[in-house]
Amino acid sequence: MLTIRFDKLGMKPGDLVLDVGAGFGRHCFEVARRGGHVVALDYAADEVLSTRATLGGMVDAGEIPLDRYVGVLRGDGTQLPFADNTFDIVITSEVLEHIQNDVAAIAEMIRVLKPGGRFAGTVPTWFPEKINWMLSDEYHAPKSVGGHVRIYTETELKAKLRSSGLIVTGSHHAHALHSPYWWLKCAVGPRREDSRAVNAYKKFLEWDIIEQPRSTRLAERVLSPVLGKSLAVYGTKPIDSLVPSA
Repeated sequence: MLTIRFDKLGMKPGDLVLDVGAGFGRHCFEVARRGGHVVALDYAADEVLSTRATLGGMVDAGEIPLDRYVGVLRGDGTQLPFADNTFDIVITSEVLEHIQNDVAAIAEMIRVLKPGGRFAGTVPTWFPEKINWMLSDEYHAPKSVGGHVRIYTETELKAKLRSSGLIVTGSHHAHALHSPYWWLKCAVGPRREDSRAVNAYKKFLEWDIIEQPRSTRLAERVLSPVLGKSLAVYGTKPIDSLVPSA
C-alpha cells in the first residue's frame, strides 16, 4: 500500500533515492521497481534486516537489477550519514510524527537533497489522528513507546518544510478507508488482538489492497479529502540553494 504518488515525484530511471524511515520497505521497493537506485534508512534494527532481505530477494529473483539496491542501513533521521547535495529524491512516510526534533530531521533531509531535487513526505492527517488520540492514550506517546509525539496540521507541516528551504509544490490525502479501522482499534484498545470487529475490518482492508475493486477506489477518491488517514506533501529544493560539501 503506497501513500506517496510517484507520478507527482517525477522520478526517472537512474535517480538516486533516499527513503528515510523506510520501515519494512513498501516505498523503497516501489522505487527499485520503477528504476530508481534506492538507499533505505531506518532506526529499527528488525526493519532494516527485513528490508535488506527483501531487496536482496528481489535481486536474486531477477525482479530488479543489482545496481538499484544501493544499501539499507540503520541510522538517525536527525543526523543523516550522507554528504550534502547527494540525492535526486528524498522520501519519508509516516515518520516525522515519531521524531521529537522534527525540524532537525527535515533540515537533514533537505541538506542531503540535490538542488532541483524532489521531496515527498507523509504524516497522519489532523482530523483522523485527533480522534485516535481522544479515543486512547495508548495509541500515542508517552504511553506508547516510540509512538506519535505530535499531531500535524497541514499548515504546520508545510510551514516547517518551507522554513527548511523547500518549495512546496502540492499535497493530497490518502487512505480514507483506513481511518475507521484505527478509530475502531483505538476504541477497543490498540493492543487488543481479539476484537472480532477490528479483525474483520483488517481482513476487509487486506482484501481491498489485493483486489483493488472499482467501488472502493471510488470511495477512496471521494472520501480521502475529508477522512484520509495520511497527508502527503511534495516539494522541490531550489536550484540556487547549493550547499558546499564539507
